[in-house]
Amino acid sequence: MDIVVAIFSLIILLFSVIIHELAHGSVAFSLGDPTAKYEKRLTLNPLRHLDPFGSVILPLLLFISGSAVLVGWAKPVPINPYNFRDQKWGAFKVAIAGPLSNIALALFFGLAIRGIPYDVFLQVPGLFLIFSFIVRINLMLAIFNLVPIPPLDGSWMLFKLLPDSLEWVKTFLQQYGIYILIFLLFFGGLYGVNSIAEYFFRLFTGI
Repeated sequence: MDIVVAIFSLIILLFSVIIHELAHGSVAFSLGDPTAKYEKRLTLNPLRHLDPFGSVILPLLLFISGSAVLVGWAKPVPINPYNFRDQKWGAFKVAIAGPLSNIALALFFGLAIRGIPYDVFLQVPGLFLIFSFIVRINLMLAIFNLVPIPPLDGSWMLFKLLPDSLEWVKTFLQQYGIYILIFLLFFGGLYGVNSIAEYFFRLFTGI
């Protein structure tokens, strides 16, 4: 059973991070930057998005270690912010598009769990489990990516909102963010992500 759960979880995680990156690229394209399109990244083809560590190794390590949170990432979609028509908020819009895509997926399948009669879930074994995984994993991805530590999306939003007087914060996080992130990944920092995700899981699904 654990193997089946792992396979389903990894497949859902993979396509969730792909949709996350596709959202970044699509918003960048809508703002006038064709870089992702030229690199053939505006696609659901997993081979175009797989990151060996973020898409496979890290999720497996988290699962094997018994982590309550399953997160990962795909290869970042290439963008050129100098192409954006909106130079002031373009980068912010692109950054937030990824987490919003995951929240939208979680909300859609959460409302589906609320709306679909329980008899249907009884007649289709595994459907409820799959929908639940989609909601949980996408909530975890959204919340994780909103953490304001490079290279996560939240850092781009934070940097945009920081006043010039706090430029040192940006410099510090750019230099040491990856080490802080690794520490959080493997030393309990993800329990906060799980707690927030659990709250919204109950809110979306009504469970």
